[in-house]
Amino acid sequence: MGYGAIQYDAQGEYGPSPVLPAPEKSLIPRLHIAKAKPWMGTDTPRSAPGTRVSALATHLEHPRWLYVLPNGDVLVAESDAPTKPDDSKGIRGKIQKAVMKRAGSGAKPSANQITLLRDAAGDGAHVERHVFLKGLNSPIGMVLVGATLYVANSDAVVKVPYKTGDTEISAAPEPVVALPAGRINHHWTKTLIASADGKKLYVGVGSNSNAGENGLEAENERNAVWEIDPSSGQHRIFANGLRNPVGLAWQPETGALWVSVNERDELGDHVPPDYMTAVRDNAFYGFPFSYYGQHVDDRVKPQNPEMVAKAIAPDYALGAHTASLGLCWSGAAKLPAPFQHGMFVGQHGSWNRKDKSGYKVVFVAFEQGTPTGMPIEVLGGFLGPHGEARGRPVGLAIDKQGSLLVADDVANTVWRVSAAPASK
Repeated sequence: MGYGAIQYDAQGEYGPSPVLPAPEKSLIPRLHIAKAKPWMGTDTPRSAPGTRVSALATHLEHPRWLYVLPNGDVLVAESDAPTKPDDSKGIRGKIQKAVMKRAGSGAKPSANQITLLRDAAGDGAHVERHVFLKGLNSPIGMVLVGATLYVANSDAVVKVPYKTGDTEISAAPEPVVALPAGRINHHWTKTLIASADGKKLYVGVGSNSNAGENGLEAENERNAVWEIDPSSGQHRIFANGLRNPVGLAWQPETGALWVSVNERDELGDHVPPDYMTAVRDNAFYGFPFSYYGQHVDDRVKPQNPEMVAKAIAPDYALGAHTASLGLCWSGAAKLPAPFQHGMFVGQHGSWNRKDKSGYKVVFVAFEQGTPTGMPIEVLGGFLGPHGEARGRPVGLAIDKQGSLLVADDVANTVWRVSAAPASK
């Protein structure tokens, strides 16, 4: 199978037809996260055969998301969680706070800025760095439409003017539409993508809970992908029941919008799997009442059998608790086979299972518009010899040279995976 693909078959957690065991519940959630301990010196992650990895930029401030402008400049959202006082109450809140701190998040306030990287020669030797845009609020998603750059803050989509070659934007961001936020704001990251014609924006808005424990009212217009008219700010729910929809990517052959989704915790080591799926217009994917289609989560009260009956099973499982966040179509990637026609997925890493999972970037091949086979590791080695997290991959993008860029919010680095030079 090559490239380590066979390792993913162990528990049947991956692929288009995962095997879901019965859930396991406990009074105290399992807490087993890799402690953040970044690489030292010249150490790097491990890239797949036929590729090489190098650092495009280091010493960033919690880089979470990436966007490549048409001229090749790379935007990096340096962002951490906003203040959310009601998301850290009680035993559950204390556990969540401890998890984030151990994972390297929340050590200091969010940088709340976008940095621009310019690699004019394309060789990584002399990369310019500019503070591109400030005055933001835990920004994640970025997309350019014409001469307007849209940014998804944790509480709103905003816009600024942009012209090719800008290295700094001094204009104050203007609001386009408010997004669900508030004092809980459990899943605060808001991702963003535009339709091909630029007439619609799509935003991933995560849930306000693990499994509805904060009440269904707290989930209003959350666990959903929004469709926004940027000219008016009007929006509608494009699809919902998606616990935490994060990465967004277009599949060019079908025109479908794909999303990576983090599923719920505290149901056992192997259930439910995180997943990626093509999101259908007006479809419901189960949250909070059920997972992976119509598997009922009886912790949710009151239940809703009518909604469960509507729940659509996703297209492809990405492993339980892998925290699959980044999603990127291969597009113009100039990497060796088999990394040329499919989705790259950034797996941030588990905290709620005995054996750590995720902590890598994988590739899923597509045939005729749908994923096939097992994931293949593209970038690994993020876990050290003692189980420490030397890095945690998040956002992904393909740069103008056809290399894969990976934001690492523990090493505070943007990695570049490119084809290895041909041997002489």
